[in-house]
Amino acid sequence: MTAPLTPPPPPHRRSSQSSGSSGSSGSGQARQPGPVSPWQSWQVPPAGVRPVSAYEKDGPGRAAEIREAVVVMVAVALCGVPLGLLWLRLAPRVPLIANVSGSNWVVYLKDTEGEQAIGVDGTFTLLALAFGVLSAVVVFLVRRRGGVPLVVALCVGGLLGSLLAWRLGVWLGPEQDVIAHAKAVGKGVTFPAPLKLEAQGALLAWSLAALIVHLGLTALFGPRDPETYGDGAHGDGAHGNGAHGESSAP
Repeated sequence: MTAPLTPPPPPHRRSSQSSGSSGSSGSGQARQPGPVSPWQSWQVPPAGVRPVSAYEKDGPGRAAEIREAVVVMVAVALCGVPLGLLWLRLAPRVPLIANVSGSNWVVYLKDTEGEQAIGVDGTFTLLALAFGVLSAVVVFLVRRRGGVPLVVALCVGGLLGSLLAWRLGVWLGPEQDVIAHAKAVGKGVTFPAPLKLEAQGALLAWSLAALIVHLGLTALFGPRDPETYGDGAHGDGAHGNGAHGESSAP
């Protein structure tokens, strides 16, 4: 019958024993580092591999993400200027005509069955959708990593850009005072109505398009998280079990 194998002492006990033996041998001699114990081998990175810090693993950090999100929001909001100019240029005009009844001016639609007012809202909506898709693609190509701050910046920037485009188009469009405009052009002369956005829901088209497109691009082409458990871990466990079986043999 063979005696059971005595397991080696833990690392801290072994280090204390080695320090005691070195102290008894003489304080003038420097200690040589001994071999790494099996319990400490997992702490030592392999040769040629640099340890990855938590900062590098998790990205630039929350503060940097917020700064990038603010920059994206401002850039997207400023894109409302070209949207407003395009809306002013491409939107159809609603024709009005004026008449004088006694001493009062009366303004009414020249074409009562026309669809120009619907075309004004439709033009703004289509342009906003196009700007939303374009802004989402550009932001994804510039910064492929996703994140809640970036998505929020796209949505808020799209809403601010739509508001800016709406007010800019109304400000640069035809005269808002219809009666003054009618008096300026004269009786029976056709003039365009002020630029209006009847469907207020069109202001959300930019944000919705940017949100959907960016989330789709991130899901399809965004970076993937590395697998935590691979074949190497199972292989190491098998080798470790084999070595333990060999050491426990009598």
